[in-house]
Amino acid sequence: MLYRPGLQTAYEQQNQLLPSWTLKVAMGLFAAALFLMPFSLPVINQIPFVRFLGDSDWMRPVSMTLVFLIAALGLHLLAGLAGQVSLGISFFMGVGAYTGAVLGGEGTSSVWGLGLPIWIWLPGAGIGAALVGILVAPVAVRLRGLYLAIVTLGLVFIGIHLANTNLGRKAAGDPSLGRNFPSFDIRVWKETDPLVDMSSDGKWLWFELDENVKIYFFLLVLAIGFLIVTLNLGRTRTGRAFRAIRDRDVAAEMMGVAEFKYKTIAFATSSFFAGIAGICFASVNGKVPATVWSLFLSVEIVAILLIGGIGTVVGTILGAVFVVLGPPLIEQWTEWLSGQQDSSGITGAAADAILTSGSGDRGAIATGSQSPGWALNVFDWNVAIFGLLIVVFLIFEPRGLYGIWLRVKNYWKRWPFSY
Repeated sequence: MLYRPGLQTAYEQQNQLLPSWTLKVAMGLFAAALFLMPFSLPVINQIPFVRFLGDSDWMRPVSMTLVFLIAALGLHLLAGLAGQVSLGISFFMGVGAYTGAVLGGEGTSSVWGLGLPIWIWLPGAGIGAALVGILVAPVAVRLRGLYLAIVTLGLVFIGIHLANTNLGRKAAGDPSLGRNFPSFDIRVWKETDPLVDMSSDGKWLWFELDENVKIYFFLLVLAIGFLIVTLNLGRTRTGRAFRAIRDRDVAAEMMGVAEFKYKTIAFATSSFFAGIAGICFASVNGKVPATVWSLFLSVEIVAILLIGGIGTVVGTILGAVFVVLGPPLIEQWTEWLSGQQDSSGITGAAADAILTSGSGDRGAIATGSQSPGWALNVFDWNVAIFGLLIVVFLIFEPRGLYGIWLRVKNYWKRWPFSY
C-alpha cells in the first residue's frame, strides 16, 4: 500500500523477491548502473565510485568479483543454506575448469581438447563438477561438522596431486605453466569467424568496447542468472528442506525430509556453480597452473561468506565485493601514499609513518625490494587482513557485513525513537 509499504496482505506478497516498489526501483537503478558503468556517460560520471570501477584498468578485477560471486553463491547453497561445511570448493572449481578446457580448448600433442563452442563447454564444465559432487555426497550423509570439513579439505590436495600425474597433465597441462583455456567467443560450431568475438576490441553503437568490457558484460549476465536461480531456489520446497537439514538434520529426517536426497542435491548444485566459476576464472586469466586450485582459494571463498554474512544472498554479494576488490584497492592506495612521502603536511607524515622502503623507516608496509624484518609487503598484508577480518567478524559480528547493514537500516527505520 502507498502509505504502509510494510503491510502485506497475501502470502504471494510476502514471498516476493522484491516485495516493495522502493526495492524494485532501487534494484532497477542498481542494475542500470552496472550495465552502464564501463561507458563514459554524463550520468555515470557523476557517481565517483561507479565511474572509478568502470575504468579499463578496473574491468578485470570487477570481472573476477563476478566469478567469485558465482562460486560463493554455490558455497552459500551448500554451507549457508544446507549447513554442510566444505573447504573443497576450489577442488570443484578445478574439475569444472579442466572439464571445460577439454571440451572447449584446442587439443595438442600434450593436452586434450575438442574445440567445441561455448554453449557446450560452459554448461559441460558445471555438469562435470556436479557429477563429482554427486560422488562425494554419500560421504556427506555419514559425516557432519569438522569431519566433513576435513574430508572436503582432502579433496583439494587429491586434486592437485591428480593434476600432476601423467594422465592429469593431459587435461591440466604443464604443472608450472598450465594450459590455454577457451575464450568466451560465441560460435555456432567450429567456424573460424565467431558470431560474437570476445577476444578483441570492437564497436557497439557509438561506444568502443575492449576485450575486458565484453568479458565483464558476459560475466555480469551470467552472475545475474545464477543470482536469480539462488534466490528462487531458497523459496522452493528444496530450499526449505535445505534449511531443515541445516537447523537439525535428525529432526528433519523424522519429519519426512529425505536427508540423502537433499544433501546430494546440495552438493550437486553447489558443485555445478563452482564448476562454472572455475572455467570462467581460468578463461579470464587465460592460463593458470594446477596449483591455483589450492586451499587458499577455498579460504578466500569461505571468507566471502564469513565476512559478508553466511546464510544470506545479500551478504554473499557484499562479501564478494569486499574480498575481491579490497586487495587491489589497498594496493592502489599504497602506491598513491608512496608518492606522497616527499610531500609536506599530513599526507607526507602519514606516508612516512605507514610505509618503509628499507632505508631506516619504521613503517609497517614495505614498498622497496629489500624490506626490514618487521614490515610486510602489500600482498602479505592482504593475506594477514583476510585472517584478521575472519576472526573479528566471527567474534564481534557473526552476521558479517549484512549484520552491519541491518543495524544501520533498523536504526534509521525507527529513528528518532530508540525502541
